[in-house]
Amino acid sequence: MVFKRLLGSLGVGGPSVDTVLDPGAVTPGGTLSGQVHLQGGNADFSIEHITLELVARVEAEHDEGESEGTVVFHRSVVGGNFRLAEGEHRSVPFSFPVPWETPITELHGQGLGIALGVRTELGVAGAKDKGDLDPLAVRPLPVQEAVLEAFGRLGFGFTSADLELGHINGTGQQLPFYQEIELAPAPQYAHQVNEVEVTFLAGPAGIEVILEADKRGGFFSEGHDALTRFTVGHHGAESTDWNAEVDGWIRRLVEHRASYGTDSAYGTPSSYGTPSSYGSHDAYGHGTPYAEKDRHGHHGHHGHHDEHGHRSGPGMGTAVAAGAAGLAVGVVGGMVAAEVVDEIGDFFEGDEEGEGEGDEG
Repeated sequence: MVFKRLLGSLGVGGPSVDTVLDPGAVTPGGTLSGQVHLQGGNADFSIEHITLELVARVEAEHDEGESEGTVVFHRSVVGGNFRLAEGEHRSVPFSFPVPWETPITELHGQGLGIALGVRTELGVAGAKDKGDLDPLAVRPLPVQEAVLEAFGRLGFGFTSADLELGHINGTGQQLPFYQEIELAPAPQYAHQVNEVEVTFLAGPAGIEVILEADKRGGFFSEGHDALTRFTVGHHGAESTDWNAEVDGWIRRLVEHRASYGTDSAYGTPSSYGTPSSYGSHDAYGHGTPYAEKDRHGHHGHHGHHDEHGHRSGPGMGTAVAAGAAGLAVGVVGGMVAAEVVDEIGDFFEGDEEGEGEGDEG
């Protein structure tokens, strides 16, 4: 077993740590389990705590442009208050639930270009040291998978996925960022929209599905964004005609025309400690349309579009290449491009000190 040496405040000769996750991908709201393996150093050490952090590579929009940083979105103390003898080997098992809004990183085993990790922190002798950073794989919940498969069967194609720093007002969002899955339009909608973005906000009671369409302009009008939200429960996914359901969502999205200037659903980023309650939403299965804004309007969710309405900037997900079949029959047809693999590799190899904007304690 290869242990990663802790060299920071403990110095050479301190304990080493290696965290091994149980095989398989976890689901949002599911349980993450594994073992933290410790190897004693050249003296006895008091292990005050072993903390596992869930971290994500997140994009942020600001006045100076776009940047990326590491966000800690969950912390769990899994052990501590023991003495690790010189040269001793000890394994600490752990098991804890991950947040319901944890982004998905794969669909049917195909990576989406999202970088999530599990970082180990040891509290030793009054100091904190970061250990290894391990990739975290997250597969969709049954309803999330059913919705994405329906998009594929309707002819939509996967283009990219990324994580955006910010808060979607009027929702139950609790994490300081949200995931956007960008889809190329199906042929029957290509004359109306440039792309459709899907955001899932999962919770114990169900899932909010937020859709944004980059609508094409006409001879007498500019292009603009249309947004709408639908809520669905976790149960009954197998008995729902998701093709018809999702097609109805898209039709409502592209045909909806709300008055300008009433963009209350997407607002400026708010404090993350005051999310709205799931109980305040409409009954599951009903949609809540959001207002549209023209291309110069502000949605407040850190989205940035160029003059053609396409998302700009490198991002973690923008280099995901779409295959010819796209999301056909629910399978991602694209392969993660080499530059995305390199970025994810850099995240796990070079970002173990926890710097980056948006870190939460």
